[in-house]
Amino acid sequence: MAVAFAAAILLFSCKEAGEENFDFEQTPVQVVHDMQILQTNLGEAEMRMRAPLMKRYNFEKDSIVQSYELYTDGFFVDAYTENGQLETTIIADQARHVTTEGQESWSAFGNVVVTNHIKGERMETDTIYWNKEEHQIYTDCYVKLTNDSGLMQGFGMTSDERARNSVILRPFDWYAVDRDSTYRFVDTVNTMGPSRKKN
Repeated sequence: MAVAFAAAILLFSCKEAGEENFDFEQTPVQVVHDMQILQTNLGEAEMRMRAPLMKRYNFEKDSIVQSYELYTDGFFVDAYTENGQLETTIIADQARHVTTEGQESWSAFGNVVVTNHIKGERMETDTIYWNKEEHQIYTDCYVKLTNDSGLMQGFGMTSDERARNSVILRPFDWYAVDRDSTYRFVDTVNTMGPSRKKN
């Protein structure tokens, strides 16, 4: 009886001390390794997301439930056209997905590269944000945009989420590429190798 009583006191004391020292803001409630998400429409791939590590945090602060996911070891997104062609890729060192009080926001940061393979256009920046409701991506950071016509630099960029119509808001430099009349851009990502048959 005395042993059981002592064990109960020890268990209660450890539990109480653990709860006092446990920091929910610094400790993820879920950890996923080698995460992959595939979004499809009628069997056709629309978007594929990959991340080596995802950490989900959920806690209450100032009477508000905070909920977000951190992707700390790399973040990769592939977006496809209605015909199944790989159109856009987004690569970043890290990303953050916030879902607090019904608000959803995505941000990617650290060596962000957005490539539209069909246009042959590549954008490099430090941070990019995605507005899901308006289907837009944007940034206020330095941007370098390269395509088959040349290179443009500036600060701030806005585009549709597929990077089909990227616009640098405050450009400060531009270099054109001099090509002969026989040059034609080829989308090597979607045209090399055997093409997929459509039923």
